[in-house]
Amino acid sequence: MRGVSMPSHQFSTLASEYLHARGDPNQGALMDELAACCRAYTRIVLRLRAQAEAEARNPSPAVVAASQAASPPPSRRAPSLQRGNSRASSRAPSQSPSYTATIQAPIRAAQSPLFRLRRAPLIQVFVPSPEGDWLSDDSILACEGELKKAGVAHLLRAGDVVWDVAVGDEGNIGRMVWDGAYLVDLDFTWSRIGDLPKYLPTLAFPPSYFHRVIRTQGSGNPICHIDIAPWGEDIASNLQLLQDRVKTETPQGNHHTVVRWVHRSSFTIMPPAPNKPLRIPPMPHVGPGPSHGVWLVDPGWYGRVIVEAEGTNEGLADLQVRCGRAFPPRAVGARAGGEQATEERSFVFRILRERSRPGEIWIRTVRDKERLR
Repeated sequence: MRGVSMPSHQFSTLASEYLHARGDPNQGALMDELAACCRAYTRIVLRLRAQAEAEARNPSPAVVAASQAASPPPSRRAPSLQRGNSRASSRAPSQSPSYTATIQAPIRAAQSPLFRLRRAPLIQVFVPSPEGDWLSDDSILACEGELKKAGVAHLLRAGDVVWDVAVGDEGNIGRMVWDGAYLVDLDFTWSRIGDLPKYLPTLAFPPSYFHRVIRTQGSGNPICHIDIAPWGEDIASNLQLLQDRVKTETPQGNHHTVVRWVHRSSFTIMPPAPNKPLRIPPMPHVGPGPSHGVWLVDPGWYGRVIVEAEGTNEGLADLQVRCGRAFPPRAVGARAGGEQATEERSFVFRILRERSRPGEIWIRTVRDKERLR
């Protein structure tokens, strides 16, 4: 209860006071108590995950009845009246009819603000860092030791987010990701507050799995790592050069519409046959997956994926390189040789949250010029 009710910023304040007053036995006892609070918090969060997933697999009759009662009855109005009174969608229209994924929504069980189904759990540890915001190797090992002390090391899954609350609560300070064996730092290549590391393939998790758990800077469109080469033929056949209107914000806070050219295409991730999970092709810098050494595509990605690139020759050449051998070598622009993406760079995209919806996910290529210098 203390770990839940105590504001998160107080953990870092007390840790800072402890680091400035070493040798105080009272402070040391308090640090032990705060570490125990975080270990208890972690056990509760993972217990809630296990309970929610168990109830989603085997919902009780009372939960099923409540879910059916909460669903609205079908409308009996005439179709013409329904179309006449409907409001225009605020989402961007797709270039072709969207694919509706046949995914059964999980029953909302074990409601708690500490955990949500199909979202990454935010696990807490308390390890004061003498180096400040940047955790040293020794501090990361101490965080892994806290997970073992909590008795949850065997319950951790790849993609679980671990937060050292003793460091702070600004941006993604103190947040790391469990890769299946170790805690991994965030990637600071594309933003100053950090993004998901390249060691985790994005297709292995639901599109919104890390939403608000790993905070995103600026537009709110997170970095993702996807190998689109297996669907390169579909992307090549659907590729179009289109005009797009986007709203931008000026430094004064005003909004205006800008017309730009974009290369846009799409591909479809089809649900696999029963008992044959869809595997993610091996990617550089990515270790063995948690299931029999391979990573599996999460059902949240089944459906249509819209791919956007800059409407320039360089943007087209970059997209063609990402598609592998789907394009003839001579179709790659003359500048592609100088700008050909490396293995690391060719998998970097951004998920466009404002355009995405279930069954249709929008992604945009991220080129080297967006890298922080």
